[in-house]
Amino acid sequence: MRKAAYEQRRVPARERGYDSKWEKERAAFLKLNPHCARPGCSAPASVVDHIIPHKGDQRLFWSRSNWQPLCTSCHSRWKQAQEKRGLRTGS
Repeated sequence: MRKAAYEQRRVPARERGYDSKWEKERAAFLKLNPHCARPGCSAPASVVDHIIPHKGDQRLFWSRSNWQPLCTSCHSRWKQAQEKRGLRTGS
């Protein structure tokens, strides 16, 4: 129930910067960084994660030094759990 309420209030992805330019940059980054950056995981990366959540800061959003490749599992479980605890999760 909380998650549904949060999603209703959340700004749509396109308005947060996840547009066609992002898709192109994401694909290029994953091509250069094809494996998950989480220690102990070597699964194929499918997500470009912002190490420090950008929260709308476009400079931080586009800073490649703030990006890390993660597999879907690591992003969905480990990274989200870390963010809920307020921890930085750079590799």
